[in-house]
Amino acid sequence: MAMKESGIEWVGLIPDTWSVIPNKYVMHKEKNLCEKWTSEDVMSLTMNGVIVRDLQNPTGKMPATFDGYQYIEDGDLLMCLFDIDVTPRCVGKVTHNGVTSPAYSNFKVHDNASRDYFYYYYLMVDNTKELLHLAKNLRHSFTEEQLGQLKVPMPPLSEQQAIADYLDETCSQIDEIIAEAKASIDEYKELKQSVIFEAVTKGLNKNVEMKDSGIEWIGEIPVDWVVKKFKYVATVNTNLVSPIGYEDYHQIAPDCIEKDSGRIIKERTVSEAGIESWNQLFKQGQLIYSKIRPTLNKVIIAPYDGLCSADMYPLDVHENIYFVQFAMLSKYFVGQVGLITQDRVKMPKINQDELSNVYVAVPEKTEQKEIVDWLNVQLPKYDSLIAEKESLINDLEAYKKSLIYEVVTGKRRVV
Repeated sequence: MAMKESGIEWVGLIPDTWSVIPNKYVMHKEKNLCEKWTSEDVMSLTMNGVIVRDLQNPTGKMPATFDGYQYIEDGDLLMCLFDIDVTPRCVGKVTHNGVTSPAYSNFKVHDNASRDYFYYYYLMVDNTKELLHLAKNLRHSFTEEQLGQLKVPMPPLSEQQAIADYLDETCSQIDEIIAEAKASIDEYKELKQSVIFEAVTKGLNKNVEMKDSGIEWIGEIPVDWVVKKFKYVATVNTNLVSPIGYEDYHQIAPDCIEKDSGRIIKERTVSEAGIESWNQLFKQGQLIYSKIRPTLNKVIIAPYDGLCSADMYPLDVHENIYFVQFAMLSKYFVGQVGLITQDRVKMPKINQDELSNVYVAVPEKTEQKEIVDWLNVQLPKYDSLIAEKESLINDLEAYKKSLIYEVVTGKRRVV
């Protein structure tokens, strides 16, 4: 197969039977505004494509009206040409008639081109954000005129469609495997949660006499366990300081903590984040708990001294700290927290008094340690299974991107 230089930085070599033309000869922008919305399906561009929004159970921002939205039709190519640096997905195929935000750029593809091929081409461009270095303004936006001037590879029309058909089938197979792996991860996480819940509410002795805890979320507990309010298990210890002089301290914010795991996933120093917001000193060995969106179960044992914001509670724990952390990670604890904060839709947050009155099931400290030791053996098994599936997903996502690049640029021929 003879190849030639395309002259396009992110494409490289293409088959010598392909041409290269400006994008304006492939598609043109068309904006047909809806003066009065009459219940047409409202569409959004997402990582899962252009989808119909569920207006009965909305997520994200909702406008006061859909008047002034633009019509889009099956066969169009929808693009987001602004905030390219932060928008997760900037291109999608329209497969359903409806209306969408006028902020999007809607394109009609000409008769000499396959919409599906150019979807995959611009998906390849979006995967590596190739347009970002060309978007010089503060919003990292790209005009339709600039897009029109960009050179694009132009295979023969029959080959364009063959490429799109091949990628539709192959990417669908990859996506099925990814979906199965994600379902397995959810299952392992649920099993892990069940193991934690059983251990911190029922203990390890299956033959022990049980009693009603009196708390719906906890259920039955061993007869010699007690139920305590959280304020008797741990105390919020606020230690406000001037951040000046602490610039080299590590800073922990809610986004530094992994959901449901009790692990730090991101570290930064205060000076990297800007010191003004971080004025609460915590000590190594304290529990650090996120009071915003508390059902995400973000709680860690501080591995060092540092600063956190007012979004975090540093806690001095009076029981086995590892047992208390597991209790806080359990579904009975988060269930109570969720009930308290369920009506706070905009920014769920639990205050100190509310946290103090959450109930915790507590055995003697000797048994707490036994439970912690047992969980520390059992839980890594689930973590390992989850990590394997996550690695598989990462490999498949990388392979899919590589495949799209090779096929849409003709380096792997499918006809």
